[in-house]
Amino acid sequence: MAKGFYISKTVGVVGIMVGAAAVATIITLSVLYSQEKAKNNEVKPTEGTTMTTTTTTAAPTTAPSNEAWDSYRLPDTLLPDTYDVTLWPRLKPDNRGIYIFTGNSSVVFKCMKETDMILIHSNKLNLTTAPTLTALGSTPAPTIKTHWMQVTTQYLVIQLNDNLKVGESYELFTEFLGELADDLSGFYRSVYQEDGQEKVVATSQMHPTYARKTFPCFDEPAMKAVFHITVLHERGTVALSNGIEIETVNTTVDGTAVTITRFEPTPRMSSYLLALVVMFTVLPVFAVQIRIWARRKAVTDGHCAYALNLTGPILQFFEDYYKVPYPLSKSDQIALPDFYFGAMENWGLVTYRETYLFYDPLISSNANKKKTATLIAHELAHMWFGNLVTLKWWNEVWLNEGFATYVSYLGADYAEPTWHLKDLIILDDVHKVFAVDALASSRPLSSKEEDITRPEQISEVFDTISYSKVREQQHSFLILGGVRFLIHVKLMLCGHFQAVHTNGTVLLPMTVGEIMDRWVLQMGFPVVTINTATGQLSQKHFLLDPESVVDVPSQFDYEWIVPVNWMKSGVEQTPVWLLERITQSDDRHKHSNEDGGGDWVLLNLNLTGYYRVNYDTENWERILNQLNSNHQAVPDINRAQIVDDAFNLARAKMIPISLALNTTKFLSQEMAYLPWQSALNNLDYFYLMFDQTDIYESMQAYLRKQITPLFEHFRNITTDWTEVPDGHTDQYNQVNAIRVACSTGVDGCQNLTAEWFTQWMQHPEQNPIHPNLRSTVYCSAVAAGGAKEWDFAWEMLQTASIASEADKLMSALACTKDTGLLERYLTFTLDPMKIRKQDATSVIVQIAGNVEGRSLAWNFTTLNWRYIFTEYGVGSFSFAKLISGITQTFSTQYQLDQLLQFKEENADVGFGAASSALDQAIEKTRANMKWVSENQREIRDWFRAETA
Repeated sequence: MAKGFYISKTVGVVGIMVGAAAVATIITLSVLYSQEKAKNNEVKPTEGTTMTTTTTTAAPTTAPSNEAWDSYRLPDTLLPDTYDVTLWPRLKPDNRGIYIFTGNSSVVFKCMKETDMILIHSNKLNLTTAPTLTALGSTPAPTIKTHWMQVTTQYLVIQLNDNLKVGESYELFTEFLGELADDLSGFYRSVYQEDGQEKVVATSQMHPTYARKTFPCFDEPAMKAVFHITVLHERGTVALSNGIEIETVNTTVDGTAVTITRFEPTPRMSSYLLALVVMFTVLPVFAVQIRIWARRKAVTDGHCAYALNLTGPILQFFEDYYKVPYPLSKSDQIALPDFYFGAMENWGLVTYRETYLFYDPLISSNANKKKTATLIAHELAHMWFGNLVTLKWWNEVWLNEGFATYVSYLGADYAEPTWHLKDLIILDDVHKVFAVDALASSRPLSSKEEDITRPEQISEVFDTISYSKVREQQHSFLILGGVRFLIHVKLMLCGHFQAVHTNGTVLLPMTVGEIMDRWVLQMGFPVVTINTATGQLSQKHFLLDPESVVDVPSQFDYEWIVPVNWMKSGVEQTPVWLLERITQSDDRHKHSNEDGGGDWVLLNLNLTGYYRVNYDTENWERILNQLNSNHQAVPDINRAQIVDDAFNLARAKMIPISLALNTTKFLSQEMAYLPWQSALNNLDYFYLMFDQTDIYESMQAYLRKQITPLFEHFRNITTDWTEVPDGHTDQYNQVNAIRVACSTGVDGCQNLTAEWFTQWMQHPEQNPIHPNLRSTVYCSAVAAGGAKEWDFAWEMLQTASIASEADKLMSALACTKDTGLLERYLTFTLDPMKIRKQDATSVIVQIAGNVEGRSLAWNFTTLNWRYIFTEYGVGSFSFAKLISGITQTFSTQYQLDQLLQFKEENADVGFGAASSALDQAIEKTRANMKWVSENQREIRDWFRAETA
């Protein structure tokens, strides 16, 4: 292949589309920003109202009916304009031992359609006085006939004696009391220890439907308004919200000394983006318009410095990328001790779990550093995409999260250009979503509005499909996803993008909208098959279980418009479009035997398209020969993808399982991270299925043989483990080398990790283990040790100075082979004083990943499901992650029966956001059973032959 710079036709197509999309995005965002700014300027700040501490009981709930209050969606009768909200969180319990907050809210709304009823969201709030309604025009407001809380649909219902008038504005005033609970949702409390004292934080998580737990509001994303926020808080504490503080006054209210902090009005925004924090001894780290807030010790220890250094460059990158200035007067980010999600993109005040915002080069690994960089970039990307321009309803979550996931790699790559982060999208997102999207129980990116109404349904769509399916890599025609979002801000841009012509040649086979609809409106993805003897290309819907029934019909009959870029024997060829199920034979794709049969054909270069690839048997053999003779002739990403495609094609019965296993033979020569990680991810499935069978020892012997050269490679280049490789992904692969070498019994590995851990036990104040290696070393040492090692790790967990170190220790504690210790550890997950609620799910899943803990984790979850689901609630446990994690090894009829029995016995309790995960677990278990019975013998024979 000729050296130098050139642009292929595919690149040219994408360049045109990227350029068009970028221009359209710039125009759209600029227009919308101007409109939002104009609206905001029309609203003048109003004075906060006086806090009340009167308490009364809420009105009783009415019986179900067919009335509007039984619908989960707000009617289109009222439209909010501004809120004036005052809140007073109590950071000490009352005489009943309960933490509370009190508040009042005035919402100004406009009547869009005549109605005699006000429906406004309210959940778990007690009104302390009757609501009042005031007209802002010349016509008096109708009087209130009655009001009550509709608990099921989470409304405050106000019935009026007359109709509201179309075009008139009104103000609704409410006073209320709520519990500042520890359920990690709405306005909640978090607790931590500092200087031997317990500190309480009042903080918030309004997304997606928890603003209504904080004050009565129109809690839907399209119901944007301006928020004027006032917080009363204990003297000596700091209050934060979306806007900058504009007034701070010390005063006394009801005999209590408080500080009153008022904040500048927010831009017009959705209720789920509102953020509030009241915290003791919190400290900021400053830059111009940028503040990082955290516990005092975390700031003084320098754990926030990396986040501060990243934020400015990433914000600048996105300003240039979007061509729209950052729309707020400040950018706050705060690390919270207890937080359900990894982070939340509240406009102007982003909230994080501590483990994802803190970085200490002496304690944190390069994986921790990468997570911090990409997560900050993800949340800052939302300041424009999601916050300034917002989806209409939750059925289009992918427009928010998919785009932010992609551009987070661009922003982080800008800040850390030596890491080559964009290549890691393949492992972090593409392979992950492939696994889910290949199930018959998957779903399209876009759903119908009426299919996503209840809060638990809304939570369910924040899944792998929404976050990871939309990738917009260089060369990928899925860049059109960026254009697709513009349709949903009602600019109908796809209608303006017709086939692009250059020199009379059609570069796009149809309009952008027609292409994208096939990827957005139907679930799944295709497998593209090439027959190199005939040159024919074909596509079909790829399913891991080809015998499964897809119950979701598609108007496109599961056919896609697929861009195919390819190479022959290392030379890139002219790309083509696959427009139908089967193309006519193309001589360019044919393989000629005239040169001795050496040419190999490779499709989907650098995984730029969202599809898998299958080949005829002869071409598979040629690819394998190339990998075994000179694997570097194939691009790194494609070496990873060949392995991943082959294993998944084998699971789908499209190629023999022995062929997939043959793709791992070249690993004994491989030193690159992407191929190794892809292979390990796929071999993990074999371990899940066979680690309690007679195949296990042969698998161990084979992988030990393959990993030994990599282990020795890193031993050599790190001078017997005294150094760390320079490259970012090389550091990842060093971890792989030690982890797999120790788990498979490579000579000297377990002695190495045990020695490091013993040195640490002898001198706890000085940890000799490099941060990159700690997760692996801790797990290996705890697994090989006993109660002494476990107790030491538990003690170190209690004193860990940074959350990422605590995460490593929590994970390592699940590695023990002592079932008594595992049972004790499981009980800790229901004690927030031992394991924080935000971490409980991860601990249970990690125990389930230990062969000694699988049945323990399943029995614990099923026996405690009713308690976990009803008492802990959705804000604490990730029920979907829990179900998928504890069932990932299920592959027998007995386990399937257990799953079905669990579903039946808990039908009355429900499964919330885990409903789809439970159905997928049942589907996966059936597929696993079938796969094991059909492939066990061939797999046993292959491993035995390779290790004879």
